[in-house]
Amino acid sequence: MEVNNNGSEEMSKNEGVIYRISGPVVTATGIEARMYEVVRVGHEKLMGEVIEIHGEQSVIQVYEDTSGIRPGEPVLSTGQTLSVQLGPGLLTQIYDGIQRPLQTLEEVMGVFITRGVDADGLDLKKKWDFVATASVGDDVTGGQVIGTVQETDTITHKIMVPPKASGKIKSIKSGEFNVTQTVCKLDDGTEIQMMQEWPVRHPRPFSQKYAPDTPLVTGMRILDFLFPLAKGGAAGIPGPFGSGKTVTQQSLAKYSDAQLVVYIGCGERGNEMTEVLDEFPHLIDPNTGKPLMNRTVMIANTSNMPVAAREASVYTGITIAEYFRDQGYDVALMADSTSRWAEAMREISSRLEEMPGEEGYPAYLSSRLAEFYERAGRVETLNGEDGSVTVIGAVSPPGGDISEPVSQGTLRIVKVFWGLDAGLARQRHFPAINWLSSYSLYPQSLNQWFRDNIASDFPEVRTQISALLKVEAELQEIVQLVGSDALPIDQQLTLEVARMIREYFLQQNGFDPIDAYSGVQQQYAMAQAILTFQEEAKKAMAAGARLQDVVNVPARTELMRARFAEGYLEKIGGLVEAMVVEIAATAEAN
Repeated sequence: MEVNNNGSEEMSKNEGVIYRISGPVVTATGIEARMYEVVRVGHEKLMGEVIEIHGEQSVIQVYEDTSGIRPGEPVLSTGQTLSVQLGPGLLTQIYDGIQRPLQTLEEVMGVFITRGVDADGLDLKKKWDFVATASVGDDVTGGQVIGTVQETDTITHKIMVPPKASGKIKSIKSGEFNVTQTVCKLDDGTEIQMMQEWPVRHPRPFSQKYAPDTPLVTGMRILDFLFPLAKGGAAGIPGPFGSGKTVTQQSLAKYSDAQLVVYIGCGERGNEMTEVLDEFPHLIDPNTGKPLMNRTVMIANTSNMPVAAREASVYTGITIAEYFRDQGYDVALMADSTSRWAEAMREISSRLEEMPGEEGYPAYLSSRLAEFYERAGRVETLNGEDGSVTVIGAVSPPGGDISEPVSQGTLRIVKVFWGLDAGLARQRHFPAINWLSSYSLYPQSLNQWFRDNIASDFPEVRTQISALLKVEAELQEIVQLVGSDALPIDQQLTLEVARMIREYFLQQNGFDPIDAYSGVQQQYAMAQAILTFQEEAKKAMAAGARLQDVVNVPARTELMRARFAEGYLEKIGGLVEAMVVEIAATAEAN
C-alpha cells in the first residue's frame, strides 16, 4: 500500500504520515526522528520504534497490531527512546513486553488487550516510605544510594542518584512520597525522584566487571554438581519440544539463590505463563520463608501478542535486572524462549526486504544475541557494591536440531550449555539434561568456592562421578550387542554404580516438595555415598561376594528411597554406615 506524501511541508517536523504498511513494519515520511525513537502510529496512536532511516523515510516497527491502519494516517514523534520506568513498585508486577502492567490493562479494557492504550510501568500515585541515608552537604555521584524504601518483606529498594547526575546535596528528607515527587535536591538545581527512566537498548553503567567466582546454587543436582553456573554467568538451555525447558526454567526461578528473579515469557504459550502466575504466589522462597512473588518481576509476551514486542520484552527484562544489580543484588534473568525473539527478528527482517542469512534469519542474529548475553556479568556498581545479573536463555530449535542458527549463535556466547534430550524425556528421566553433551566452562573458577564452603575434595568427587557416566556410555554400546552378563564382573559393577548415579542422583522430581530442592552439601553427601558403595562393593567382591548380593543389600535401597523424606542430610551418614556393614556381611556369607 503506497500513497504520495502530499502536504507534508505544512506539517510540523515531529509529525509525518504513513507511506507504506507491511504487517508490523510501517514506513512513514515527513517525520524527523532519530534511530530507536518512540513514535505514535495512526489515529489510534499505536506505539512504535524507528529502526531504520532512509532519507525522508523512517521505518518503524510497531509493538501493537497494525490491522486497520491505512496510508495517509498521521505518525507523531515523541522525542524519546524506548525506555522503562525504574523505581519502587516493580516487584510482584507482571508486565507486557513494553512495560505496561497487565493488571492495570485488565481494569481499563477487560480480559483482552486492545490497541493504543498507555499505562505507566509504576503506580505514580502510590506513596512509599522513603528513609534518607544521605545528608545535606554530602557530595554524591551517579549510582550512589541516597535512601531506601522497604518494597517487600524481603527486598529493600535502594534509591540511587541517576547515573549522569552528580553534585552536593542541598536538601533531602525522609517521609511518604510517590515516585514522581522530589526527595532530594542538588546544589546545581537537579531534582531527584524515586523513579528513573532508562532507555532499554543502552546497558546501565558500572565501575568495573569481575570474573565470576561464586556459583548460582539452583537446587538441581545435575546442574550444581556437574555443570555449575556462576553468578554473573550466562547459560543456554536448548531442547526439543516437551523436553522440559519451561519446567527447568521455572524450577530455576523458584529455587535458585539469586535475590531477585526477572522471568520473561517471550513468545511462549500463554498457559505456561498462567502456570507461573498460579504457582508463584503460593510458593515459599526456601531462603527467606516468604512468597516467591515478593522477589519476582514477570514479563509476559506470549505467542498471541505482536511479534515486534518480543524484542522489546527481552530488552525491558534485562534493563530491570541491571537496575536491581546496580543496587547490589544478585539477579537471575530467565528468558523463555530466545528462539521466539529470533523468529520475530526473522519476520521483521523479511518485511524490511533485507538479505537473509542462514535459514532466513538476519545476518545480524549473532550480534543481537551477543548484545543481550553480554549484559550479564558480576560487577562493582557505581556505589562500590557487588552485584550480578545471571542470564539463562531457553532455545527451542525446530525438531530438536541444535545445529540451527539460534542454538549455534547462543553456544558461541554462553559458557554453560544444558542440553535437554528428547530420549531422556521419553524415558521419564527428569530433568532431561544430557550429561554427555552438556558442559560448563566455570568449574575452574568455582573450584575454590566449593573447596572452601563444601569439601576440600569436591572437584575430585565431581570428576569421579563424570568419569563413571562416560565409562557407562562406552560400555552400553557393548551391552547392546552381547548383553551385560558377557562383561567382566568389575565392568558389571561399574554399570550398577552408573545406574545408581542416574536414578538416585541425577533424576529429580521437580514436583516433590522435598526432592525438588537439594542443597550443595546434600549433593556432595549423596555423591560420596555412591563412591563409598563402589569402593565397598569392590572389596566385598574381591573377598568372594556375588555382585547380585551386594547390589540387593537393603540399606542401599533405603539410601535411594530416603531422599524423598525430610531431614535426609542428617540421615545419610547412618544409612551409608549401615550399607557398608551389610555389604561386608555379603562377603562373609560366601
